[in-house]
Amino acid sequence: MAAIGYHPGERAAQAFAGETHRAEHLGRSIRDTIPPVAADFLAQRQLFVVGAEDRSGRMWTTVLAGEPGFLAVPDEHTVTVAAVPHPEDPLRAVLDGSEGGPTQVGTIALEPATRRRMRLNGLLDGRTSDGWVLRAEQVFSNCPKYIQKRRPVPASPTTRPGPARRSAELTTAQRLRVGTADTFFVATAGPDGRADASHRGGFPGFVETLSPTTLRWREYPGNGAYMTLGNVEVNPCAGLVLPDWESGDLLLLTGEAHTDWQEQAVTFTLTEAVELPGALPMRWSEPEFSPANPPLG
Repeated sequence: MAAIGYHPGERAAQAFAGETHRAEHLGRSIRDTIPPVAADFLAQRQLFVVGAEDRSGRMWTTVLAGEPGFLAVPDEHTVTVAAVPHPEDPLRAVLDGSEGGPTQVGTIALEPATRRRMRLNGLLDGRTSDGWVLRAEQVFSNCPKYIQKRRPVPASPTTRPGPARRSAELTTAQRLRVGTADTFFVATAGPDGRADASHRGGFPGFVETLSPTTLRWREYPGNGAYMTLGNVEVNPCAGLVLPDWESGDLLLLTGEAHTDWQEQAVTFTLTEAVELPGALPMRWSEPEFSPANPPLG
């Protein structure tokens, strides 16, 4: 049950935010098994967000996509994932087994068309001929807040992945992309190394680019668990991914995050950016913005 309970960083973040009571209520719904309704949900998904550390201890987040069925649940403890990242994705070697060793993984299964999502965190537990196996340790649903509705474009082009572009700071084009994004995903890890992946959404401009190496966003009210900010309290390492829904490109960022509790905002300092052209095989429609998105400013 230790994997299900909150760690001291999460407890501290919940207290800072005045959400201890709500967090206790949510905690009772966190499982270490995959119920049938969650298994059915996973089997129909086409997007899967994955966060983990690389072997140097840096956090990364990436996005995998496939036709319904690329995620499967053979038993209540196990998810098989028939997909691996772009060849130059920092998590490719972690997930395809070439770096070896156990890996804690945080994931989100997302259905943008209905604003549904669920979190499933656990341990990379082996590889298959076309992917990898995840053993569940934390399973729970999230609220639909701040998810922009999108639908897969039926005639999605198939684009071969292009070579990665790496840098220690954001280019002007990348800063524009961050500043106009309505969605990103963030991965963090707790004091015991357990990884978690989370969603952030808002109107374009909700993420500010303060400099080529510094981002900032306000933390909007969520489910009250404060898993991301709780992890940051004890381990500032964080990984972000910003998908380009139209082109299939991914922009991965790794660095450190720090919370300003007075402003309810997070500042992220970049260590490395990796842009992956054509990383996703699918394309998505223009967004229908969430009615929960707060106004900017």
